[in-house]
Amino acid sequence: MNTYRKTAIIAGIVFIIATAAGLLSNGFTGSLDAPDYLIQLSANQNQVRIGVLLLLVAAFGSASIAIVLYPVLRKFNEGLALGSVGFRLIESVFYIVAVVGLLSLLSLSQEYVTAGASNAPLYQVSGALLLAVKKWAGQLGVIAFTVGALMYYSVFYQSKLVPRWLSGFGLLAAASSLAAALLTLFDKLVPFSTVFILLQVPIALQEMVLAVWLIVKGFNASAIASKAAKTAINEPSSAA
Repeated sequence: MNTYRKTAIIAGIVFIIATAAGLLSNGFTGSLDAPDYLIQLSANQNQVRIGVLLLLVAAFGSASIAIVLYPVLRKFNEGLALGSVGFRLIESVFYIVAVVGLLSLLSLSQEYVTAGASNAPLYQVSGALLLAVKKWAGQLGVIAFTVGALMYYSVFYQSKLVPRWLSGFGLLAAASSLAAALLTLFDKLVPFSTVFILLQVPIALQEMVLAVWLIVKGFNASAIASKAAKTAINEPSSAA
């Protein structure tokens, strides 16, 4: 098995892990949607902690995707390949900030339940602030993700490392996800509303299809061979 094939398989697996972990984490932190979320968080501590671990897996997986793809993509467009790594690292940082906000909320909820009615308004204000940190860190993480995705899908489209129908749909899906995140940022769209979900579904589907393609088919061998041939032709003239 050559290096390109191994890279494709690893990237496909990481795509699946990161996407699945990110989606599942939302299911385990559903307590945040309840009106009495401080009480619910305390009552579902273990469930929330599982959600935190899944979000961390998603954060590290997101960064790993671009890092794994970089050695291949840089041969076709080093600037975009490096940019995708940078933005997906930024994405991971925002997800980690969201994790810190979520863990802080969990600690606050435990204090809130222990304190009872004492200083309840103070706890509720603090909870609202931490909830906002978690929410906006997540949204900014999505924006960073989509910018990074647009970069590596652009390289895929230019290089033909994967079929153009796949990379082309990836560009459209990433643009749709970016639109949802920006509309949410400017309060034009409610997170997890029907329209928001419809705008985000294409990128989730795209990442899974790309992952399966990379695992089963790998990169286009003719695109790699063509690039290698061009590089070999250009090397003597560069040396001269």
